[in-house]
Amino acid sequence: MVSLLEGLESAQQLMTQPCPPQPEVGARSRWKALKAELSSGMEETEELLRSLQERLQQISSRRRRLTQLLQLLHSKRRQREQLAVSLLKAQNALLSCDQQLKQLRGEAAAALGQLLSWQRFRDTLQEHVVAKQEVMEIRLISFNQSEMLVEIRPRFPSDPSSNELEPLRLSVSWRHDDRFLLQVDEQAAGLVEGCGSGSWSELSTQLLAVLKGYRGQAELLCEIQSLRSCYAIDWCPAQRLLVYLKSASLVCHLEVEEGYPRHGRAVLRCVRRDGHPVDTAALKPHTANPSLTNWLVFLSTSPLI
Repeated sequence: MVSLLEGLESAQQLMTQPCPPQPEVGARSRWKALKAELSSGMEETEELLRSLQERLQQISSRRRRLTQLLQLLHSKRRQREQLAVSLLKAQNALLSCDQQLKQLRGEAAAALGQLLSWQRFRDTLQEHVVAKQEVMEIRLISFNQSEMLVEIRPRFPSDPSSNELEPLRLSVSWRHDDRFLLQVDEQAAGLVEGCGSGSWSELSTQLLAVLKGYRGQAELLCEIQSLRSCYAIDWCPAQRLLVYLKSASLVCHLEVEEGYPRHGRAVLRCVRRDGHPVDTAALKPHTANPSLTNWLVFLSTSPLI
């Protein structure tokens, strides 16, 4: 029997091989017992093989899962390293920002101190400007890109009555060729010569010349300003001629000599009616060295003209 089993190549061959001749009853019984034992072993082996195959599948699945976990771990590690680098950069940036903030706070404190100092200086300067403008004779009124307006206000401490003279406003406009044009304000037109021009370097000289001329004629101009509120007059400074329009047809011309009213006279030069001269021999106020005011009062009330 043992030799028979050793000659078999597989259990299946044992199942398919025809039974040998039955030599005797005892051998048959042993053969059946061995066959049953072999069948049970085969079932057991197949069960073990199935169990082993399942375990192999589980091991393979766990291996794949472990591989995935290792890859995820490497990825997390790289992310952690990147986050560590980013955190270090952020900490360095925060430290730099703190230093810059501290520096800016110091600069802001210094700037604030300087601003307060400038404000105090500005306030002091404004006080000086206000004080200076009280005694200055030329004052800036307005200023823009093409024109500035100045005001001439002469001061006469020795002659308070002359301080009643209205201020003279002048406009200074400039061109692109570094030249200016100086013009008298419309309200003061006729009191002084109308305009002047020149290069920028001559502006101060021109303004001082106008101021000097305005100061020199202070009493005369003050009288003319007063007369303008009562009579229709026109003053021609270049000719030093006062034109009095008594009516639409009657015009009187009065010449004012240099130095008037202290050293010069006001003289009636001519009277014209409808453009024709009128005899002025009998026209004279009852006053020695009559002033412009005396002349206008006389001419406005005289029945002779």
